[in-house]
Amino acid sequence: MGVTEDLADELAQSVLKAVDIIGDDQIIADLANMMGATSQTAEEAFLTAIRVRRANIKAREMLTKRLRDFKASQDAQRAQSD
Repeated sequence: MGVTEDLADELAQSVLKAVDIIGDDQIIADLANMMGATSQTAEEAFLTAIRVRRANIKAREMLTKRLRDFKASQDAQRAQSD
């Protein structure tokens, strides 16, 4: 990635951690607006990094749930066989 994307992704990671701690998503919009006032490119890269990271988190959660459900189903089938 280029410097813009690298910096935006580093900030996005920090902001998502802060959102988890604080519980306030508004910080994302506030930072994006501040960044957009000086660099639309930085703002777009930041928001893209936020969206990509959030999508990845949701996808991993779904995968984990599906695997957990599959394992539970397999365990239930084994228990019925015994």
